[in-house]
This record gives sequence, C-alpha cells and structure tokens, in this order.
Amino acid sequence: DAWAPMGPKGRVRDDAGKILTAYLKGRPAFEADDQSALIYLLLSHKDAWMEKVYVENQYYLHGFWEGLVDKYEEMVEKYHPGLGDERWPFVTHFVGCKPCGSYADYAVDRCFKSMERAFNFADNQVMEVYGFRHRGLLSTKVKRIRNETVSPLEFVDKFDIRRPHAETKP
Repeated sequence: DAWAPMGPKGRVRDDAGKILTAYLKGRPAFEADDQSALIYLLLSHKDAWMEKVYVENQYYLHGFWEGLVDKYEEMVEKYHPGLGDERWPFVTHFVGCKPCGSYADYAVDRCFKSMERAFNFADNQVMEVYGFRHRGLLSTKVKRIRNETVSPLEFVDKFDIRRPHAETKP
C-alpha cells in the first residue's frame, strides 16, 4: 500500500519522481521508478520496514549503466567478480533508456550499443567456462580462448561441476 501510489502514470508519478530525486543522492531527475521508490520507503520509514527487510550490501547487485559500460574491459583486466571494492555488477541497470522511442534521457543508439556491451560482458562470463569469449563487446562473433587438449577438465575441477556420484557404503 505504501509503495503503490508512486506507480501510476501521470502527475502523481512525476511528483513522486521529484521527491525521490531530492531525497536520494545521485538519482537523476525523472519520473518515479520502483527501485528508487522502494529504497526511499526503506530509508524514510525505517521503523516500519527495516526489521522486515534484509538489505544486501556485500555484493554489487546492480549499477547504473552509463558509469559501467565503457569500463568493462578495465574491470576484466584489473578486478574480479564477487566481493571487494571494485566488484563487477550482477546487473547493469539501464534507467533513462527508452528504446521504444518515448521520453528518454539518452540517445537510442547509445542505449542499444551499451545494452549490447552489457549483454556480451555477461555472456563472456558464462562462455569463459566453456573456453570461449566474444571477439569484442560489440561483436556477436566468438573466439576460442582455451586449447581444450591441454587441460580439458580445468574448469570442471575448479568449479566442481562433475555429476554427483552415488555414495558407496563400506
């Protein structure tokens, strides 16, 4: 009930967006969105909500796209996924991009290219386990990055992804 009034299209949502932008440091000025509204409620009504909610802060769950997409190569070179100060984002959030052509803060072409880079950055993390990677973050082409004949089971052992064996009783 507390969250719902910030959602309807129109003046209510626009006014709620102004409140959220004023209250949440670093939030760009635009209509209310569900993530900002939820954080606003958690911070401004701590007594009502915080005992019922666990806020994860050990992982970089999501980050604003504009500050991330041009730094993916640097992240791969210098940092690693998981805990730490320079964590890779679990999700790249494309707030302000409206590919449908409606009101948007960013050029559609920039949004699409950035979305492709974000997708390929995530895709590389999955494909790397199998020995592949995109040739570049704006490329759909894939290249082999590991010679399977040298150590074909390296990642199987590293990530312990073998099929479970039936336990044998002595």
